[in-house]
Amino acid sequence: MNPTRAALLDVIAALGGKIKVLAVEERHGELIGTIQMNSAPANRAPAAATTPFLIDGPLTAQLIDELPVLAAIAPFTANGLILRDAQELRVKESDRIALVAKNLRAMGANFTENPDGLEIPGNQTLHGASIDSGSDHRIAMAFAIAALRATGDSEIHGAEAAAISFPEFFTSLDALAQR
Repeated sequence: MNPTRAALLDVIAALGGKIKVLAVEERHGELIGTIQMNSAPANRAPAAATTPFLIDGPLTAQLIDELPVLAAIAPFTANGLILRDAQELRVKESDRIALVAKNLRAMGANFTENPDGLEIPGNQTLHGASIDSGSDHRIAMAFAIAALRATGDSEIHGAEAAAISFPEFFTSLDALAQR
């Protein structure tokens, strides 16, 4: 719930996610909390949303670590996502733009890859696929989330990379996922 990290919640809400804050507390100088998140009903896009949600400029910088997961879920949103000014993703632990593009392509998504980001239309149905994490923790976690919504099974090669930043990721995801 750290304000420097909570922009992700604002973007998810703008993409149609319904977020309810259940509890907030301070621990070791950090705000932490419990949230409940649901998708909007399939027939109800966010109010006034008719174009893809744009992430650029300062918002890109603020969300740099969350951009892979936002891109991975963008095909499932009502209006999609345009990501710009994210060249830094090309030189992180991997070329995250290229890996997101490779894995979205493998799952059957339509999108455009640009030097500084991606343009990903919404309302897509993706299928399970063989996912290449590139041994990048954020890619492994992002496509584990995307795989939950895809039809069919996915296999994430290098999934163990998630342990770099979140050792309990797959245990927590399994406990949270509705199937």
